[in-house]
Amino acid sequence: MSLKQKTIHGLSWAFIDRFANQISQFIFGIILARLLSPAEYGLIGMLAIFFEVADTFVMAGFSEALIRKTEPSEKDYSTVFLVNVGTGIFFYAILCALAPGISWFFNEQQLTPIIWVMGSTIVINALSMVARVPLTKHMNFKVLATISVIANIVSGAVAIVLAFKGYGVWSLVWRNIVYSIVNTLMTVLLSRPKFGLQFSRDSFREIFGFGSKLLASRLFLEFYNNLYYLLIGKFFSARDLGLYTRANGYKDMFSRTLHNVIQSVSFPALSGIKDDNARLKNAYRKLVQSTTYLTAILMFGLAAASDNFILGLIGPNWADAIPYLQLLSIVGIFYPLHYINLNILVIKGQSGKHLKLEFLTKLIAVPALVTGFFFGIKAMIVCMIFTWVLDYLVTSSSSGRLIDYPVREQILDILPSFLFAILMGGVVWLAGTAMHFHPLAELLIQVALGALFTVTVSNQFRIKPFLEIKEIVLQKFMKKPALS
Repeated sequence: MSLKQKTIHGLSWAFIDRFANQISQFIFGIILARLLSPAEYGLIGMLAIFFEVADTFVMAGFSEALIRKTEPSEKDYSTVFLVNVGTGIFFYAILCALAPGISWFFNEQQLTPIIWVMGSTIVINALSMVARVPLTKHMNFKVLATISVIANIVSGAVAIVLAFKGYGVWSLVWRNIVYSIVNTLMTVLLSRPKFGLQFSRDSFREIFGFGSKLLASRLFLEFYNNLYYLLIGKFFSARDLGLYTRANGYKDMFSRTLHNVIQSVSFPALSGIKDDNARLKNAYRKLVQSTTYLTAILMFGLAAASDNFILGLIGPNWADAIPYLQLLSIVGIFYPLHYINLNILVIKGQSGKHLKLEFLTKLIAVPALVTGFFFGIKAMIVCMIFTWVLDYLVTSSSSGRLIDYPVREQILDILPSFLFAILMGGVVWLAGTAMHFHPLAELLIQVALGALFTVTVSNQFRIKPFLEIKEIVLQKFMKKPALS
């Protein structure tokens, strides 16, 4: 199977994986949001930064190091497994010890038992990380899709039953735990990784030499991404944080999920041609154009239909989340672009430069945090939009120099997608203002209209990213020859 065929096959199953997962999460999330209050979601949001940082330490960039390595040995796998599990146990103990202090910081005493129980997911997740590497390395996304879909369905069903029985925030806690247990068990059983329990200093030095810089980079990323939760949880109310959490979650459902799909497939695929700059640039250019086209359409469409999206799906109790979702949707456009550019640095072995850029771009975010403290959450999100634009410009400039793809050329490539997405968003928004039905009915009409407009106009005017995506769909699902 050629690299292109493997990539198309991987993308297909990765999209199926994410689509099925998002559908299940979306449905379960709607039900849970109607059963639970914004304040209960806010309690879980207060802990986001602590769990994300702990998980980042456990991962430590080792997975990418193993994927990037041409032929990792059993000693490599074994060493990473032992380090992952040991680090997971260590950070679980740290979190348990800090739990009373975290509760005091947020003035929410019920956070202590939540941390003690939900912290077990750090160790559980650590057990499956190495087992996922062979599946990802060989682009076996069909198995990964099966695992994650089943884990989502089982954990979502458990959470709904608990919410109906009045368990409140604990239904969200157990949703996380059950997901981790099912995901880990199925990953180990279906992957059946072959390695012992031996620690190799040489393997550790080699892998950590590459992964440590990714670790530091990701720490900046996760600390930055979750610092907003920390700020809102401390200086505003649990309800405000719950509203922000739901709005940001819906933004991530499209933006971050799309990025994760493309990242999971493109990283091993592009790593295979990392020494051929001409092929790498060509493949990367198509990736940037297609990603921007999809992300911009989804995000501008979400912003245009955000009022009906919130009111129609989770009800008027969440109405105050509408302006947050509108603004965060714009932020979501730049998230995949920023990290796709950073991927080139990792693929080319520039993990040190990756670290420096993450540090620089996160310093740019300081004004947004200060603005939020003094002027409120909406002003903070507006500043976030500008900081993400600057982040993108910095990272695209740096990665572009490695493969002769300057930022000006990249902007010219993605500008048509932006303009088209704005036009489509305007059509969707105008349709919403002209209707006076139930919010859910209006939302369905807006979605149908946006999809029809996108496909019809893109096909009529032969928009390049649309044709690329259409070619993949025809090749994979319709079994037709590629477009000329």
